[in-house]
Order: sequence, then structure tokens, then C-alpha cells
Amino acid sequence: MPVVAKAAPLKIVNVAAPAINCVFSLSCSVRVKDTKEDVPLSNGGKGVLRTRTFKGASGSPAERLFAYEYRLDLTEAVGAKPSCIDWISVSFGPVVSTLDFGGPARPDQVFVIASGGTGSIGLASANQTRDTIRFTFRSPVCSGTEKGKGASTYFWGLVSTSDPENINALIHETGGSTHVVKARSPM
Repeated sequence: MPVVAKAAPLKIVNVAAPAINCVFSLSCSVRVKDTKEDVPLSNGGKGVLRTRTFKGASGSPAERLFAYEYRLDLTEAVGAKPSCIDWISVSFGPVVSTLDFGGPARPDQVFVIASGGTGSIGLASANQTRDTIRFTFRSPVCSGTEKGKGASTYFWGLVSTSDPENINALIHETGGSTHVVKARSPM
């Protein structure tokens, strides 16, 4: 009989910017590397997946650790009818779970910058099966029928002991279509 890996839920905590930066820097300021990749949609529109990475500074609670933040942005995606994304999965590996990001769910594993940043949609869940994490959005992230009318997630993030590498993420539309998009993670 095949062995089925069970998904383990990760603890999610909502945080504020710029206070979250204090976990990664004594000055509460971080220097980030941003990448962005187009997200093709079944309605012909294009959104953007942003990946933000940075390293914890010396003396900070996250010293020598690597932060990974993601944001799905469909604000400029346009189609004849809306396309909506309900989840994204990322190969990630072990998640550092010893940090306190400032919320009630300790130890913290995933943080969502729900105030002081950009976006409007958070996470409903983050479930890890082996090295893959599926992030399900609190509500579908949809394109608009004209520019500037689509939705965007908040930045959400997690921490690893490993350097960033280029990977492929899997993005799922509510209608069943899936798309492979480049991202960065420790895998």
C-alpha cells in the first residue's frame, strides 16, 4: 500500500510593517532583493508574482537566517471576464519556527503583512507536505475587467536557514487551470 504524506498546517500570524523588519535588523530596516514574474491567466490577462528575499542582520533575532516574502498582484491584470487564483504552492523545505514575529501564534512560522503594507487579501492556510507548501488565500485573488480593478494579496513570508534559489511555483485558478511561474525559495 502506498504511503500518503499528510499535510502539516503551519501557524500564520498577521503583522505590521515596518515593525516586522525589527525581527531581521536591529535598526528595523532591511535591504531586499525583489524579483517578479508574469503570471499568465486563462482569460488572457497577466498578473505578477513578486518574491522578496533578505538576510537577517548580525545581532537580530533572525541573524544568519533568510526571509522569503511573496505577493500575488493581479491589480493590472485585465480580461474579458475575471480569472481568480485560490492557491499557490512553493517548494520550500524546512521552515524556521523559532522566531516571534509579534503575533499570538507562537512559535511563528508564516507572517502576513496585513497592515502598513500593500495588498488586501491574506492567507486562510499554509499547509506543508514534505518540502512543498500550499498557501491558500482567504478569498480568491481576481483580475479586473479594466486596469487597476484587480486584487492583490498582502506580502506573506517565512524564514529558512538556506540561501535563495530559483524555483518553479504552481499557481491554481478557481476554474481548475494551473500555471507554472518562476519564484525564489531555499529549495
